[in-house]
Amino acid sequence: QVQLQESGPGLVKSSQTLSLTCTVSGGSITTSYFAWSWIRQPPGKGLEWMGLITYDGSTYYSPSLKSRTSISRDISANQFSLQLSSVTPEDTAVYYCTRSLNRATASDYWGQGTQVTVSS
Repeated sequence: QVQLQESGPGLVKSSQTLSLTCTVSGGSITTSYFAWSWIRQPPGKGLEWMGLITYDGSTYYSPSLKSRTSISRDISANQFSLQLSSVTPEDTAVYYCTRSLNRATASDYWGQGTQVTVSS
């Protein structure tokens, strides 16, 4: 059973960089052809896909966030990470890390989510 767990600061100041890590257990992030995504949900709004990193390290980003987003991985720790730069209060959301069978399919495993609040 794959499990994902988000970790990182719950409070970030405006203009700073938000950094989150997802620790994966029960499976390797390098297993073909899995894709590992970051998805967020602002209060009162729907889910927003931010980007993903594939089993072989390729990255794909939402066009609306591409200029501020970076996703990387630590294979030895079986983790992948999100960095979102120049945050504003509009980036306040619950952030989820997820897995999908490949980059074209919906997420089948989700972390519990972590609340990040950006203060002005």
